[in-house]
Amino acid sequence: MSVDTTAFYAEQVTLNSLVQNVLYASGTVGAILVVVGLLLIDAGTARRRSLFNSTIEKTLGFFLGFATYYMIGFGFWAGQYYIMVDGTMMDSLKDWWLGGNLTNAMAQHLDPAIFPGLNTFQIFIFFLAVFAGIINILLHFSVSERMKPSAYYITCIVATLGSSVLSWVTWGSVGPLTNLGFHDFFGVGFVYMFPAGIALVLNAQMGKRPGMMEPHPEVRAYLAPSIGLCAPGLMIIFAGLPMVIMSCLFFFDPEAHAVSVTMADTSVGIALSNYALVWAGGAITGLLLAYRTRNYAYTLLGPLAGYVAGAPGFDVWLPWQAFLVGLVAPLASYAVYEFTLKRGIDEHKLFPLFLGSGVLGMLLVGIFKAGTPRGGYLGIEEGIYAFQHGEISLLMQVAGIVTCIGAGVVTGLVLSVILRATTGLKVSDEDQIKGLDIVRWGLEPDVVTHADTPRGA
Repeated sequence: MSVDTTAFYAEQVTLNSLVQNVLYASGTVGAILVVVGLLLIDAGTARRRSLFNSTIEKTLGFFLGFATYYMIGFGFWAGQYYIMVDGTMMDSLKDWWLGGNLTNAMAQHLDPAIFPGLNTFQIFIFFLAVFAGIINILLHFSVSERMKPSAYYITCIVATLGSSVLSWVTWGSVGPLTNLGFHDFFGVGFVYMFPAGIALVLNAQMGKRPGMMEPHPEVRAYLAPSIGLCAPGLMIIFAGLPMVIMSCLFFFDPEAHAVSVTMADTSVGIALSNYALVWAGGAITGLLLAYRTRNYAYTLLGPLAGYVAGAPGFDVWLPWQAFLVGLVAPLASYAVYEFTLKRGIDEHKLFPLFLGSGVLGMLLVGIFKAGTPRGGYLGIEEGIYAFQHGEISLLMQVAGIVTCIGAGVVTGLVLSVILRATTGLKVSDEDQIKGLDIVRWGLEPDVVTHADTPRGA
């Protein structure tokens, strides 16, 4: 596809298009705030002797995923709309890789008959690239302080490619599963369940950190340096996500007509109210669980569990329904969290939230919103891509769950075999005990806690 740089198409740069550009750019800012919130939570919970290493590995993993997505990832997601109009996935990849014509074209020089709304799509690369990086941050939570950096960085690149393909299959309006009835407004499947599937394999390969599940001769207890940092991190995530939700909507004439990314009927007010209420419901149940069990973790897991469970249906729930989803969701996280504790599984974030509350949320949409029309594309009136031709069904929700988690498990299995045979996978227990800050960077903690003092010393 060639671009005539001497031509000028005013239709591509109208005031209306600028409003949409600003809206999607704000979604990108919201996604970056989520990154900041996640790093704050990590800073509050990582062991003091590995705090810098844990944070910097997450940061570098984020940018590896970000850059990989810009290189080739967006073309996979956009490919569903090419296929819809008789194009091919390869056409999309050629147009949208880092050196592609559409990635590098200026909107005012591209005929809207070839590709309308180019600025918005280019901004959307940035938006989804941030989430590609977020996937890697989430992965690191499950292998923190145990995985060799070379193995982790390779995993970041592979996970970005895998999630990019999965986004085509499960998120949008005309991708293979979505068009058949799978409903996932917020991308819970490819952003949250996929890395949880990888973590199921990698976490089992690396086992427990010394001192995490029981006292160790040289690490009496695994003490987080500042749990208090987690609450600000949580609220920064809460503050950023409303802008992300706005970016999961398409806007058609009349100018403020919002349709969800799945082409379900919705509105800005309903989607944002649903978001607010699942957090509130999750926080209430989390509070009750925390005081009942005397476990501070549920004060943090509660609101996050409500959000994750509600996210697949922010566009189709009614606010009172969303509140009930939020109230129930932490119970699923509680069940998974207690299961992992009793079995000595050192993973307390991805499994409870994404394999517990995330799965519950997907199933609830399939049970209570079955028959809701969605899928296809606005303006297409017949054929396999007709607007809202598909309906939500429990069977397709189960198919989507299995696809997303299964893709993660397969990715993790392949990676574990390759990494164990090449770079190696696990940091030695000796280095974990010393702390990766001193091992990797020569950094000593400012405070030596009693938990890091060997018995008898």
